[in-house]
Amino acid sequence: MIFDSHSHYTDEAFDADRTALLSSFPEKGIVKLMVCATDIPNASECLKLAEQFPGLIVTAVGVHPECPQPEPDYIDRLRELVKHPSVRAVGEIGLDYHYEGYDRALQIRVLREQLALAKELDLPVILHCRDATGDMLELLREFAPLSGVMHCFPGSAETAGEVLRMGLYIGFTGVITFKNAKKPLAALRAVPADRLLIETDCPYMAPVPYRGQRCDSTMLTETAAVMAREKGVTTEEMCRITAENAARLFRVAL
Repeated sequence: MIFDSHSHYTDEAFDADRTALLSSFPEKGIVKLMVCATDIPNASECLKLAEQFPGLIVTAVGVHPECPQPEPDYIDRLRELVKHPSVRAVGEIGLDYHYEGYDRALQIRVLREQLALAKELDLPVILHCRDATGDMLELLREFAPLSGVMHCFPGSAETAGEVLRMGLYIGFTGVITFKNAKKPLAALRAVPADRLLIETDCPYMAPVPYRGQRCDSTMLTETAAVMAREKGVTTEEMCRITAENAARLFRVAL
């Protein structure tokens, strides 16, 4: 029983076989997918995909930090999009200072506006943070306590502790299967089982032994096996735990 809590199945990497791939998931034990938007046009694509697979897909709508400055009315447009029955979160939103030329002030403003929207609508947030931990924590403190998840967790065990105290869950990807995964594994060990989520971030972040390939949710058993080893449970139990956690966070039935 697998709930992939963060995916991007509208990505062009799936254009050739998207319908066949998604149709195969239930028989492979994948019970739910959270498909996350990156901007307003992509949010509409996510909702259409959810309509095609209503028992499988739930969605999050939001503007990713790497996107250009959104239209002035983007919050009003998000407020309309969240009325769709598949929407269970505001996301993927956050901060990303990885590439040169990023606009720090713009990213902070857009994140703050979307956090405020999520609080207004009583929806969880799906957070992206890369090379921006200090600013992210400062912003989250403004809005804590929060419902949501820090996805593809990039931080230390100490940062994980602060994120948990704010009320958030923490999601891990195939990165924890990599040879140089000491930091994320230390963070994983610091997260209680009832606050763990498992995710692909597909088509990215394929776990070992698939690293470098297009990622999809069938590969999550490899990630779950590492999480299970670190927590002293079976892979099947870890899949069940993380599925129940995701269902509780996003308020969906398994």
